[in-house]
Amino acid sequence: MVGSAPGTDVIRIKNLHQMASFTDGAQWESPSAKVQPVNITLEIKHDITRTAETDDLTHSINYSSVSKTISTSCQVTDFDSLESLFDYARDRTFEEHDDVHHIHLEIQRPRGLLYPATTAIRAEARRSANTPSAEQLSISNLEIRTIIGINDCEREETQLVRFDLIFHRRTRPTSVFPFRNLERSIRNDVTKSSYLTLEALASHVARLSLEFLQDHCDSVTVKASKYSALVCAEGPEVEITRLLKDGSLAPHYSGGIVYKTPVVTTSNSVEPPPTAPVLATGLSTSDESKHLAALAIGSNLGDSFYNIELALRLLETPGVHYNRLPEGANVTIIDTSFMYETEPMYVTDQPKFVNCACLIETTLSPLELLNLLKQIESIVGRVASFRNGPRAIDLDILLFDSKILDTRPLDERDSDDLEGHLVIPHPKMLEREFVLRPLNDMIPDCIHPVAKLKVQDLLSDVVSKETEPQVMHKVSPFPQYPLVQVSKKVDLQLPNLPAVPSTSKCWTFPISPSSPRKTYIMGTLNVTPDSFSDGRINNTITTGLSYAQSAVQGGAHIIDIGGYSTRPGAAFVSAEEEMSRVVPMVQAIRSYQSDGSGVEVRQTLLSVDTFRWEVAEEAVHAGANCINDVCAFSGPEYPVGESGKKHLLKIRQVARDLAVPVILMHSRGEASSNKDYTAYNYAADSRGRGAVVEAVKVELGEKVDTIVKGKGGLRRWLVIVDPGIGFSKTVDGNLELLRNASSITEDFTRKDGARNALCGYPQLIGTSRKSFLGTLLHQADSSSSYAGRETAPAERGWATAAAVSCAVQQRAAVVRVHDVLEMGDAVRISDALWG
Repeated sequence: MVGSAPGTDVIRIKNLHQMASFTDGAQWESPSAKVQPVNITLEIKHDITRTAETDDLTHSINYSSVSKTISTSCQVTDFDSLESLFDYARDRTFEEHDDVHHIHLEIQRPRGLLYPATTAIRAEARRSANTPSAEQLSISNLEIRTIIGINDCEREETQLVRFDLIFHRRTRPTSVFPFRNLERSIRNDVTKSSYLTLEALASHVARLSLEFLQDHCDSVTVKASKYSALVCAEGPEVEITRLLKDGSLAPHYSGGIVYKTPVVTTSNSVEPPPTAPVLATGLSTSDESKHLAALAIGSNLGDSFYNIELALRLLETPGVHYNRLPEGANVTIIDTSFMYETEPMYVTDQPKFVNCACLIETTLSPLELLNLLKQIESIVGRVASFRNGPRAIDLDILLFDSKILDTRPLDERDSDDLEGHLVIPHPKMLEREFVLRPLNDMIPDCIHPVAKLKVQDLLSDVVSKETEPQVMHKVSPFPQYPLVQVSKKVDLQLPNLPAVPSTSKCWTFPISPSSPRKTYIMGTLNVTPDSFSDGRINNTITTGLSYAQSAVQGGAHIIDIGGYSTRPGAAFVSAEEEMSRVVPMVQAIRSYQSDGSGVEVRQTLLSVDTFRWEVAEEAVHAGANCINDVCAFSGPEYPVGESGKKHLLKIRQVARDLAVPVILMHSRGEASSNKDYTAYNYAADSRGRGAVVEAVKVELGEKVDTIVKGKGGLRRWLVIVDPGIGFSKTVDGNLELLRNASSITEDFTRKDGARNALCGYPQLIGTSRKSFLGTLLHQADSSSSYAGRETAPAERGWATAAAVSCAVQQRAAVVRVHDVLEMGDAVRISDALWG
C-alpha cells in the first residue's frame, strides 16, 4: 500500500510575473508611485492523496484561482515596500481560499535597485499562526568591480565580484527594509577596497551589512564569487553566515589575530601563541564576549619609561583605581611592541618622545575604554597643555575590532581636533611612522578598516614619502634597583600593583642598517670556583670589585655576574649556594666607593647570569638591572617537560613584576650533563644557511613568543636574544651561526607562512675564550708551517677579537667578553668599519 508522508506534498505556483506599483520609486527615489515587475512564487502545503485517488480537482487547490488572487493583489493599490506587498498577498490568499492553511511565499523585485540586482522577501505563513514567522530578505546578483586577489596583475586592475546576500530575521521592525541605502553603502565600500582574498571580502561585507542594518536582521549569509579566477570553471565562491548578538557584532571570523595563553609542551621546546593569517579588516578574537584593541602609548616628560610601565599596570587593574566601569570589566595586555625614541612631530621644540604600542583583549566598549585611558593619563600625571605639546603620558585607541567609529558631528569631521571625541581607526595613524612601526611589530598583516591596506604596507608607504628619514631608535630601559621612590608614588598607593622602578639607564639601537650605531660591551664576572675560563680568579669580593673597576675603565656598559658554571661537567650548585655567591657581589658593587679615578663603578649596569627565578629575584632586589638566562626561561630540562613549563611561567612573572630587561639564549639541556644535543634535524633555508641557524630561529623563537605574547607576557622592549654560540653546537655550527648571525633577527616569512618570531630583537653574541676557538687554533695549517697548538681559555684573546669583529659586522647589539679593554678596542674599530 502506498501512502503520502505527512506534510510533504506541495502545490507550487512558480515565477508568476506581475506588475506592481511602489511608492518608494523604481531604481531610484521618486515622489510618485512607479510600476515595476515582480516575480512571485507560492508554495502551498496540501495533502493531495484524495485528489490523486479520485482524479477530482475539487479535493485539491485550484491553483488557477489562487494565481488570480495573487495577480489581483498586485494591482489593487500602491505599496510602500516589498513587505507591504507580501503582507497583502498573504492575507488575500488566506481570506479567499479556505482550503489553504500553510504557505511559503516569495516575492522578487528584479528592478528594485539602480544597478542590476534583485531584491526579494520570503517567509512561511500559517492561517492559524498568531505571530509572524521568520523572514528572509535578499539582494541577489549584486555585481561590483573591485581590486581582489594576491597576484601582482590582480592588484593593478579591478575584477567583477558577484554577491548574493540573505538577511535573516525573527521579527519585523516598524520601518521598512532599507534595500537601496544598504546596496549603496556596500557598493561604495567594496569599490574602494583592495582585499587579497574572497574570504576577507565576504567577511567585510557581512560585517558592514550587520552594522548598517542593526535591528533589521539577526544574521546575514553572504556568497561572494569571482568570475575570472579559474580558467575551467565558472569561478570560486565563498559562502559565510555571520550573526548579530546582544547588540554587538559577534566575531565569527577565522581571520584576524588570535592569541591564547601560551603553554610549554613536553616536546623539544615551547608552544607559541598561534597567530592566524591576519587578512581580516582589523582585529578579531575567538572569544565572543571580548574585543581586541590596539593602543598607542607615548611620553616625553619626566621618567618616560616609568610613566609607560605604570600606565600599563593601571590598564590591567581597572577596578583598583576606577569605579565607573561595568562589573567584571577586564583588560588584558596580550602583546607589546618594541619601544622607540622618536623626534617630536608637529611641535618640534620639546623633548624627544618614547613611543610604543600594545594589543589588549577587553570586555569594555570603545567609549568605556576611552574613559579608562583618560583616567590613567590623569593618575600618571598628564596635565592640560597645548595641542601636540609635551605630556607625561599619552594613550590613544588606534584600532578596536574592525570598527569604524566617529562621534564628531558631521560638520566637524574634517577637523583635526579630536578633543572630547572618539574616532576609530585613529585618523592620524596613517601619517605617523612612530605609530605604524610599533603596530608593525605586533600585527604587520592586519588590514586597516578604512585604508584597506596591511599595516606593513602603510608603514612602507609612510617611510617612502619621507623627504628626510625620521630619526628613530629602539630603546631598552634598565630599571634602578634597589628600589628608589620617585616623586609620584602612585604605584605605592595601590596595594595590588607591583611597585614600578624608576629608570637607571637606557640603551638605544638604530632601526636602519645605514644608521650609525654603537655596540654595547658586557663584561663577564664569574664568581664561581670552577668557571671554564676564570674560575677561582674573581670569586672573592676583593677580586670581583677589582675586575668590575677595570671593566668599567675599559669601557664596559654592563657587567654580567654568574654564580653557576655552565661548562661541561661542572658540579651541581644549589639555589642557596648560587645566591650566596651572586647577591653579596651585587651588593658590594652597588656600595663601592670610588677611588678618585673618576670611574663610578656602583652606577654600572649589572646583570645576573642565572636560570633560577629565586636567584634572579634576589639579585635584582640587591641591585642588578637585568636577567641573563642561558635556558631562555624554560630551565635546563631537555626536552622541556612539566617542570620546565612551571619554571617558565614563574620566572616570566618575576621578570614582568621587576620590569627588567632579559637576555634569552638558545641552548639545549644542562651543559654540565655532558650530553650531546648538537644534532639539528632542520632543512637549510632558502639561502643555503644550515640547520643550526634554522634551529635557533625556530626553537628560540618559540620560547620568545611564549614569553612575550599572551596574558602575563613580558614587554617586547625588554627582550634581548642570544643565539647561544658554544652551547649545544658543533664547531661548524658555531661558525655557521656567527657568520649568519644577522639573519637570525631579520624580518622574513618562514616556509609555513609564519613571520620570523625573532624579527627585530636586539642580539647579544658571546664568543669570548670559548672552546670552539681553541679547537680551531689546535688545527694544523697544511699549507704552512703552523702545526696547531693547545690554548688555555685566557690565551684565546686574539681569536676572540676576530670573533667579536665578526659579531659587530653581523650587527650584534651587545658582545659579551672577558677582556673588556682589549675587546673594547676591537669593538670600537669594528664599529668604525661597519657602523
